[in-house]
Amino acid sequence: MTTPQLLTPAEAAERSGFSLDTLRYYERIGLLTSITRATSGHRRFTPEDIGWLGILRCLRDTGMPIADMRRYAELARTEGPDSLLGRIELLERHDTAVTDQIALLERQRTHLRDKIDHYRGVLAQD
Repeated sequence: MTTPQLLTPAEAAERSGFSLDTLRYYERIGLLTSITRATSGHRRFTPEDIGWLGILRCLRDTGMPIADMRRYAELARTEGPDSLLGRIELLERHDTAVTDQIALLERQRTHLRDKIDHYRGVLAQD
């Protein structure tokens, strides 16, 4: 049986796109748990940790508040249908917020493009 490749914090940061400070912070607040340690005491990240960081990256990049990310992590560590229902509810609520944000950005983008067109029209008249 092969041992999964363990990554250094720098490698995990590079693969996840998070800074080393963010990785330490996420561990401190409970978003990352059970991080393996080398005999030297340095953190080592498993492929599963990298996968979890991918989920956290998605949640963060879509604007999920840290409190909700922590709640999601708690639910993810819990087995059973109640945990699954809680995760679904939390993610559906976040999905609605993301949809609303996209709609707002589309409206703002339209406004920006209208303004750009206006200024181009003014230049064309000169």
